[in-house]
Order: sequence, then structure tokens, then C-alpha cells
Amino acid sequence: MAHNVRRLACPPEAVFEVLAEGWLYPAWVVGAMRMRDVDRRWPTPGARLHHSVGIWPIYLDDVTESREWDPPRRAVFRAKGWPIGEAVVAIEAKPTDGGCLVRIYEEAAEGPARFVPSLIRQPVIRLRNVETLRRLAYLAEGRWEGK
Repeated sequence: MAHNVRRLACPPEAVFEVLAEGWLYPAWVVGAMRMRDVDRRWPTPGARLHHSVGIWPIYLDDVTESREWDPPRRAVFRAKGWPIGEAVVAIEAKPTDGGCLVRIYEEAAEGPARFVPSLIRQPVIRLRNVETLRRLAYLAEGRWEGK
């Protein structure tokens, strides 16, 4: 399982405010290019985000489902991005002096990506999630500064 850690200058509540706003998904998830719809129940477990992945003009419509929602500590999502497959993504936040520590864990769950050797798959996921956490930090820290 690939995992990344980043220290943010905001409390965990600010991170979970961003995660709870489904329309922000493509702003922090690398590869998501646009939102098509957000279930009104988002982020309760079972609710879905309807998004597109790829780059214009080549994109696919897919969904991400909330599996666990325990703010401001932990969220788990099942992200679909076919034809690559599906991944389980867990995000955890713990308070620290002056902010929080955010960890993201990701593992291929279904599809062709599962068959890519871990020695190749995990570094690629970690590299992508460096940028994912950078974007999440910009949104959460910016949200918190304004309060």
C-alpha cells in the first residue's frame, strides 16, 4: 500500500471541510478533471461523487464512493478510474502544534493496476499523491486563513 504524509498549517477540521465539499474533488485529486454531480448525502458512506478522469478531449466518466466518514480523523473512499481500475483511498488527519499531520493511503483494489508489480505501482501512486496532498493543503490552509 502506498502512503504519503504532509504537515499542514491548519486543523484537521479544515481538511475535512474540503473533503466534505464534493464539488472541490477535481481541485485536489490528481487526474479528476471535472465534476458531473454530487450526491446530496455526500460524504456519508454510500454516497457518490460523479466525476470525469483524464484530460480533454480524452476522458471517462466515473464515480468515487464514500466508504467511511469519521471527521476530523478519517475518511475512506473507493475511487474508480477505469480502464486503470479502482482504488481504496484512506485519508487521516491528526492535530499537531500549529496544524495537523495528514496521511493518505492508497491501494489498487480492482482492475489492471492490481497486476502491476508493487515496486512499480507504489512509487507512481506516491508521486501522484505528493501533488494530491499539496493541492489539499492549499485548499484547507486557505480556507482556515480566512477564518
